[in-house]
Amino acid sequence: MAGLRIAIVSTDGANVNNHFGMAKRFLIYDCNDKITFVEERQTESLSVGDPDHSFDAEKFGRIASLLKDCSKIYVTQIGEIPASKLKELGIEPVIHEGPIANIV
Repeated sequence: MAGLRIAIVSTDGANVNNHFGMAKRFLIYDCNDKITFVEERQTESLSVGDPDHSFDAEKFGRIASLLKDCSKIYVTQIGEIPASKLKELGIEPVIHEGPIANIV
């Protein structure tokens, strides 16, 4: 994983343990020979708590702008539309659950 910047959705700072739409922050890491914490970026949640909610393109745009320098985002789940929109921006969603330290 040489030279990548990644985003991680985590509620506890130690594990990938939340859905993309529920994220209130993104933990940003650089990955070279090891994973190095860079910063925490606060965000608004894309989800409104209703699984049938419509996609909010404006809100998604604000959230995606926080990830523009990342190549991947690690989440436990992500909806089809947000996943495809992130891919269009060159950000690969990775479904992962567990310790952040296991990503490298």
